[in-house]
Amino acid sequence: MSCRLRRFEIATPVAVACSAILAGACDRQSAPLPNGETQAAATTASAAPPAKPDSIARPPQPRVATPHVVRGLYVNRWAALGQRMWDLIDVAKRTEVNALVIDVKDDRGFVLYHSTVPLAREIGADTTRPMSYRRVRAVLDSMRTYGIYPIARIVVAKDPLLAQHKLEWSIKRRSDPTKPWLDKNGKPWLDPHQRGVWQYAADLAKEAVNLGFSEVQFDYVRFPDENRLVSEATFPLANGRIRAEVIREQLGFTRGELRSTGVPMTIDVFGLTATDTTDMGIGQQWEKFVDQADVVLPMVYPSHFAPGTYKLASPNAAPYATIDHALGDIARRSRGVPNAARVVPWYQDFTLGPPRYGPEQVRAQMRAGYDNGVKSWMLWNPGSRYSTQALAAAIEPADTLSPGYGGSVPAR
Repeated sequence: MSCRLRRFEIATPVAVACSAILAGACDRQSAPLPNGETQAAATTASAAPPAKPDSIARPPQPRVATPHVVRGLYVNRWAALGQRMWDLIDVAKRTEVNALVIDVKDDRGFVLYHSTVPLAREIGADTTRPMSYRRVRAVLDSMRTYGIYPIARIVVAKDPLLAQHKLEWSIKRRSDPTKPWLDKNGKPWLDPHQRGVWQYAADLAKEAVNLGFSEVQFDYVRFPDENRLVSEATFPLANGRIRAEVIREQLGFTRGELRSTGVPMTIDVFGLTATDTTDMGIGQQWEKFVDQADVVLPMVYPSHFAPGTYKLASPNAAPYATIDHALGDIARRSRGVPNAARVVPWYQDFTLGPPRYGPEQVRAQMRAGYDNGVKSWMLWNPGSRYSTQALAAAIEPADTLSPGYGGSVPAR
């Protein structure tokens, strides 16, 4: 099964008071050493560069309470930097959408804004058209004003920028362990065995929460989905562990790192993980990860299911049936796992093969979820352009009555 499709600053006046005063900001000028050399000159070359004026530490910001039912849209990096950010906030103001999933670190390794995380600064992850702090505050303060739930999406293992700067953290070639293994696009991946990879993601998550994001969503919590990885790559840190166990352990570590923030830790997983009993070679096996996060978001895009799956000639042409079967498997697999995460499915709002997807296909997926007791959902479009005609004006009051998170899947 293929992974997600990939995606692509205009300031808009917003009436938001966003003054941020940092009491006692530290002076970053170097003090002279006894020999006349400055402290900066004495630091090692590997030290992180001085913080940019826009990336100095700031006091924690208020957060939006987690809604009982979460219905969200994905906002890619470029949408967040431009006018579409305000357009999507407007969509949320006038429809049932009450959450936006914003790229904080995308699958190229770019961080959305100037970061205080030393490693992000060291590798220049925050230097490609970063969002200014003023705009970050305008966006998050506007969302809080209108009760829109901000979710920080952070890509973990697919980070070619970090893999190029930290070769020791990259997946290595079996034929020459001094060189990184490259995917079909010629890009290196991070080795999920490396603890530093997950610490970096956790550090960025803590920073996002401090800025006012109310939930952290980790994506690419897996190994690459290429069959040749088995014969071409080597994993010296495996120590006999299967990949699914490695992902489980690293998720547990990351969850522990974020526990003090008090926000939900959520993970995106392949949609077929609840149907396939193996880890599909990527380290995602349902029973191994479903109790290691607060919410699991399976990407149950009908276009990503092979012909014949669920005995459907074309799952993409049968969005209701595909989602219905997938959610049934999810309920069955979660039933026997203590402390299993709540489930919020990602639905498809893009076209990949016939038929062309629009409001009818999007509504069919939503209806399948509702018929399975799943009231929450996320919509994915790589360009952050959505079929707004598929959206209701508001969440039905009846959908918010039962206790717990509205994404829960009932037992069948």
